[in-house]
Amino acid sequence: MSKPLISVVITVYNEEDNIQPLLEQTYAALAAIDYEVILIEDGSTDRTVAEVKKYANSRTKLIIFNRNFGQTTALAAGIDMATGEYIATMDGDLQNDPTDIPVMLQKAIDEEWDVVAGRRANRKDGFVLRKIPSKIANWVIRNTTKVYLKDYGCTLRVYKAEIAQGMGLYGELHRFIPVLAKQQGAKMTEMDVKHHPRIHGESKYGLSRTFKVMSDLILMLFFQKYFQRPIHLFGGIGIIAFLIGLLINFYLLILKIMGEDIWGRPIMILGFILVLGGIQFITTGIIAEIIVRTYFESQDKTTYSIKSVFQGVLEPAVAVQQEIGRAN
Repeated sequence: MSKPLISVVITVYNEEDNIQPLLEQTYAALAAIDYEVILIEDGSTDRTVAEVKKYANSRTKLIIFNRNFGQTTALAAGIDMATGEYIATMDGDLQNDPTDIPVMLQKAIDEEWDVVAGRRANRKDGFVLRKIPSKIANWVIRNTTKVYLKDYGCTLRVYKAEIAQGMGLYGELHRFIPVLAKQQGAKMTEMDVKHHPRIHGESKYGLSRTFKVMSDLILMLFFQKYFQRPIHLFGGIGIIAFLIGLLINFYLLILKIMGEDIWGRPIMILGFILVLGGIQFITTGIIAEIIVRTYFESQDKTTYSIKSVFQGVLEPAVAVQQEIGRAN
């Protein structure tokens, strides 16, 4: 079978009331495109799986996790399963609009972009709980990583498949996908997309996520500068600490030779700490280099476990007809 032009990856978690309109709108939006839809069910406790099986067409695949792994891991699984030349990602809560996907895809093709990122022009989130933390996080990420996108929190994006499948997603790094793509030399742009208020279900976001974003940002900055050569960070710190410690100890040695009592001085303790700490930092850098080398040379391993995979059987036209009937 030939590759579809685009694979649409949608993560869903406890979205039973959103599944029918989500699939119907997605099928209608992609009716003129050779597509596949991949839904990743991230350990839902409601009837999400049953609803997907009820409305999925023959171009739809449902990946069912054994348990909840989180949005980043779900995206990684969907991207791994995708076979399209391009890959689109979006949330399953109906706040993203699938009608934006064909426009973003066409922009990526016509202007030869590796990534077209959505920018929510008129957000429909709560101002305090969502907009303020998001604006702060976007500003910090933009100015520390030097990847100048305005909306890091919008999941709706279109990628060339080789870029998406080379990012190595894990943990909770989905907000930093543009940074990961940039590390591969991806050519990126943004465009305004529609954004709708959540009608069914509960938001999975809140103020507590801001602290996770900040901690992940530190990791991301390390990835940008030192991931492939951690010895440059740990070794540099270690050498500086070791040399300062040696200077302090040499100074104390001179004082001792001159007959002064140096025992118990705080500066002596500092000297020993810096020497030993410097050795530990250098050793850590060497060990980290070995781990990184092993990582790049080892076989790929997934960070998720799949319970089952369901392939839809309805013809694609059925969902489109249902959508037309609903509109009339």
